[in-house]
Amino acid sequence: MDLERLERELKKRLDYPYRWGRKQSDSWDRDTNFIYKTYSFRRLLERINNLDPDVRDYALNRWYNYWSAMGAEYIFSSQGRVTPNKNVYDKLVDFTIQRIPFDHKTSVFPRGFEQSIGYAINHKKELIEWLYNNQSQQGRKHLKNRMFIVLYDSSGQHWKMKSEIELIKQSIEGYMTKFSEENLIKIAVNSEVILSDIIWIIKND
Repeated sequence: MDLERLERELKKRLDYPYRWGRKQSDSWDRDTNFIYKTYSFRRLLERINNLDPDVRDYALNRWYNYWSAMGAEYIFSSQGRVTPNKNVYDKLVDFTIQRIPFDHKTSVFPRGFEQSIGYAINHKKELIEWLYNNQSQQGRKHLKNRMFIVLYDSSGQHWKMKSEIELIKQSIEGYMTKFSEENLIKIAVNSEVILSDIIWIIKND
């Protein structure tokens, strides 16, 4: 994957309003699944031109989130101790780190958490539990190991940081140099132990 080109394509989306007409859902996902095979932003605009405005906004956001996530997973898979999952249809595992399977999710710092970024950093387990309970509903919901990338911009434009692929790359590489299973957050759910962690990407103006 050409990460420099990916960052350029993602940043083209920043010129358009970031609106969610509704929460992510399985039905609207089916209507916009063309985003998986649409790499360039110009081609995306062509595909969504005749869609209902709400579906158009939804497709813009899905495309942006998906390709940012693909960039992050590619970066993870380029690390020495990481093995990508060859089954692209597996919703539970994106890659393994030292044989530990992880799903990956890039998330903006959630307003609903109702705490400051400083509090969240010092109470990482609390935020992870909140993310498990409040994100990835319907077809995406599961209680398995997950590696979170949490984006925070002091200006409040957290979503724009998904386009900062080089910054994401530096943060993942820095995290992986210190990775240890002993440092993972452990959460007990239904007699099972979930392993999770957060890679923070913070921009202060």
